[in-house]
Amino acid sequence: MNDLPRLLSEELIKRAKHLNTTLISDAMGCTGSMDYKIKPVASGMKVVGTAITVSMRPGDNLFLHHAIHSGKEGYVLVADGKGHTQNAYLGELMARAAKAKGCEGIIIDGLVRDKDALTELAFPIFAKGYIPNGPFKDGPGEFNTPISCGGVPVQPGDLIMGDEDGVVVVPEDKIETTLSKAEKKLEYEEVRLKTIREYEESRKQGMNPEKSIEPVWLEEKLKSFL
Repeated sequence: MNDLPRLLSEELIKRAKHLNTTLISDAMGCTGSMDYKIKPVASGMKVVGTAITVSMRPGDNLFLHHAIHSGKEGYVLVADGKGHTQNAYLGELMARAAKAKGCEGIIIDGLVRDKDALTELAFPIFAKGYIPNGPFKDGPGEFNTPISCGGVPVQPGDLIMGDEDGVVVVPEDKIETTLSKAEKKLEYEEVRLKTIREYEESRKQGMNPEKSIEPVWLEEKLKSFL
């Protein structure tokens, strides 16, 4: 059922891993982020990889099982659970199976369970929260078709990135442009941070800092208001 999309190149994944979700979103004009409730199940989790998608009937995880056992290294499972909040879509057993298959992580627009076990497992899972109720396994569902997850369109083959701030999706045809813009933004932020640190140090030493830390664009943006 539905071949896996081609994996994104190692070079692109390596570049993406040097960035974060905020830089990626900024590079896309402050867009691309899933619903703010979709967060890592434990602190410190980060995931980067190629999207494979699954659409599920609310409360039913049959096709999530299929996606997990079809997955492998390099892929992030992105599951449209329709925001359902009465049943968990996965727990420890499925998470361990996905990790054993080599999957990079799982993103779910819905809930999960077995919080302690998932935290200990340290396998990247992003969801809206926890509930003890288990899921049904009757279908129907779809695998590797266009979906919406957390309000964002996802196509098989898109770039997925998740960290403490949430999850962003980069359409496959915009990855190169987005990464280049994000890398330039990172360079800008590193220079800004250095300038701010130097300013603070000078101020603490009782000196009058030579450089302003006001962003260069601020005065122009304020002209029409002041």
